[in-house]
Amino acid sequence: MLVTMCVLFLLSVPVAVAVGLAAVAGLGLYTPLPLVLVAQQAFASLDKFPLAAVPFFILAGNLMGEGGISRRLVDFAKSLVGGVQGGLACTCILTCMIFAAVSGSSVATTFAIGAILIPAMVKHGYPISFAASLQASAAELGVIIPPSIPMILYGVAAEVSIGELFVAGFGPGILIACALMLSVWLWCRIRDYGRNDHEGRMQVLAATRAAGLALMMPVIILGGIYGGVFTPTEASIVAVFYALIVSCFIYRELDFATVIAILRKSVVSSSVIMLIIAMAGLFSFLLTRAGVPSQIGAYIIATFDSGWSFLLAVNLFLFVIGMFIETSAAIIVLAPILAPVALRFGIDPVHFGMVMVVNLALGMITPPFGVNLFAACAVARISLDRMTKSLLPFIGVVFACLMLITYMPWISLALRDFVYR
Repeated sequence: MLVTMCVLFLLSVPVAVAVGLAAVAGLGLYTPLPLVLVAQQAFASLDKFPLAAVPFFILAGNLMGEGGISRRLVDFAKSLVGGVQGGLACTCILTCMIFAAVSGSSVATTFAIGAILIPAMVKHGYPISFAASLQASAAELGVIIPPSIPMILYGVAAEVSIGELFVAGFGPGILIACALMLSVWLWCRIRDYGRNDHEGRMQVLAATRAAGLALMMPVIILGGIYGGVFTPTEASIVAVFYALIVSCFIYRELDFATVIAILRKSVVSSSVIMLIIAMAGLFSFLLTRAGVPSQIGAYIIATFDSGWSFLLAVNLFLFVIGMFIETSAAIIVLAPILAPVALRFGIDPVHFGMVMVVNLALGMITPPFGVNLFAACAVARISLDRMTKSLLPFIGVVFACLMLITYMPWISLALRDFVYR
């Protein structure tokens, strides 16, 4: 099964199809089980209430991008950090951080924010390769700052509290955002870019007033979740209705035809993720039935004698996996295998979830299959090879943050422990 899946990946077969064909081959050739199990396990993998949040958060992100909410968030972020040299690049990171607090999707963040800020950065003299690389890197905050679709998937796969994962995501997200802003500020000072970034910057009060309803969105969503008003899944529906009402009836930037187009795009995006989850669920079921998780666990425990060495090996493994396998599929397949082993080493499952999510988020900006890279290339209209040189420093910054998150658990757990204990 694993060899079949890897061969199909190398042949550029779509992830969901590759995982599904590998699972069907394993089921049909090496087990006496009937093929009807394909449909049964696919349905069982999707029949989980928290997964309902995935399509709604994708829809909310698309509504924000088309309905004027993201543009007002950009103006607000620029009013805060746009006055320094390199302020427009910092604005990109801060806006992605705010947008991530609602969308839960890095790809949606790339399209919504990149469509505004990539042309703006190019106009202010930034190289287009740098602008696209920065946007792709900053957009990964969409899966680290809660709410986050990969965190929901990890919580379902590893049977960990999604609420605790959401709270734990703030520390790593803020750390990565600050590290990226510091790096681009230094880069702009060294290369003398962004001297005129202050042009067109609104006053903070004016920008806050204009973006007031947009800024209320993450407050309502996150406040409702942590205040116990609604669950993360219910919050995704609230996000959709809030974005729809604000965009259609207050900002009046969406008409009926545009809403239909947004719904169509969101259905396609959601279907791709759901198909991956369904096929990965079947794949995971067969691996578990064959005893692979317990064998891997026994091998890891026999090979590594400490949590420190285990985490280092997992990080290197996930870094390579993230380069080739889509984040959702990797989490669904690997979380049930690795999370119990981490627990045997005394590693908090919430902390391990942060390590997995941040590491696989890094995979979104690493060639050859980083989804954020493809989205940024589409927005900037450049080829992937032109981004590679500009991308390497950002990968280095995020990887350094990953090491801190891995070996300083308090970055993830301090706020969780304060809220839940």
